[in-house]
Amino acid sequence: MKKEIEQRIKKIFDLQKAFFKTNQTKDIAFRKAQLTHFREVFLKYTDAICEAVNIDLGKSEEETKYVEIGIVVSELDYILENLDEWTKPTFVESKPHPSGVETTSKIIYEPYGVNYIIGPFNYPVQLSFSPLIGALMSGNTAIIKPSENTPHVAQVIEDIVKEAFDEKYVAVVQGAIEENTLLLSLPFDYIFFTGSPNVGKIVMKAAAEQLIPLTLELGGKSPTIVHKDADLDKTIQRISMGKWINCGQTCVAPDYIYIHEDIKEQFVEKFKVFLKETYGISSLGKIGKIVSQQQIKNLASYLDAAPEKVTYGGKYDLETRHFEATLMDNVTWDDQIMQQEIFGPILPILTYTDIDVVLDEINNRPKPLALYVFTESQDFADDVIARTTSGDAEINSTLIHVGSHYLPFGGVGTSGMGKYHGKFSLENFSHQRSILQVK
Repeated sequence: MKKEIEQRIKKIFDLQKAFFKTNQTKDIAFRKAQLTHFREVFLKYTDAICEAVNIDLGKSEEETKYVEIGIVVSELDYILENLDEWTKPTFVESKPHPSGVETTSKIIYEPYGVNYIIGPFNYPVQLSFSPLIGALMSGNTAIIKPSENTPHVAQVIEDIVKEAFDEKYVAVVQGAIEENTLLLSLPFDYIFFTGSPNVGKIVMKAAAEQLIPLTLELGGKSPTIVHKDADLDKTIQRISMGKWINCGQTCVAPDYIYIHEDIKEQFVEKFKVFLKETYGISSLGKIGKIVSQQQIKNLASYLDAAPEKVTYGGKYDLETRHFEATLMDNVTWDDQIMQQEIFGPILPILTYTDIDVVLDEINNRPKPLALYVFTESQDFADDVIARTTSGDAEINSTLIHVGSHYLPFGGVGTSGMGKYHGKFSLENFSHQRSILQVK
């Protein structure tokens, strides 16, 4: 069986290498036609996507249509509208050669070639197809490996790709570690990975051995600072939007809260009331499913390590993979839950009086993918952002930046490298080639 898998993967790779050499993908009209056709096929599978996502992750149809389907379609439409303009050569100032000969200089976007896109489980449709759109708009071919942890969605992704594209242009390879290892051994021209930092290190090591450029979209413990002047009702609502969506399995979800001591008690009580009103007596099953029973056990271990700090929620069902929206209070950096990214619906609350101490704590740890600050003071917000580093940041909101076509999305340091979305996807999936011509 291993030999058969290896032969199939190598065949697809060789087909794409050969097809890229025809230069057909460099034609802008070809790119637009392929993306337009993909859009039509993709929308045909709306019901199948919603059903598969519900089975694997327990997301509602409404949530799936927004975060998995709507974002992909919106990105497609924006790119199709602007691709002609974006891909024009950029002429820049050109100084005369020392000999006095006049020159002209321009920059062109040149596709890398055959791309390998490794999709995650948490947003399996959006985070497989958004990078694909970037790769194809830039003139590349692509092989996608969806996450084996969401098998029903992975099959729908394969069905969509088979209907929309020839495998010499875009193909899906199903599998887990064995297939990924085989794929990473091939001389791809570019790799795009979304997932955990630990697996990211494996991908980067494999890429380094062949000097393959890559993008890593990782994660980390994204902090949320709530200052004493924050509008608490809005703050709780907006933190909840970012934390409980997809059962907390979002790379840019607020991982923990630093709340000013002056408003901590009021904040916690308001948060409990909000959760009871929003999710009823128990939010069990109302915010989606955890991806696996093992992850349920991991999350439960955080609660078991400090049961006295669970101030709301804490219920879970191992069989159905449901986990209740949970608050933990009076948490410190010594607690088990603060040692790694949570990736689930548990929200630790820490208290502060001195913002300098908070920023030191954040800066002494790996750079997060996102940072959130809630305050009515622009000076305070600007100061926090100026004295910290994160992939991206938001003031008085969470997660909204991920859906923007106009902002580059990505991490820094251990939270990732490379930025995409909108025109930034063209820049990410292209070699910006400098051309100088002597007259």
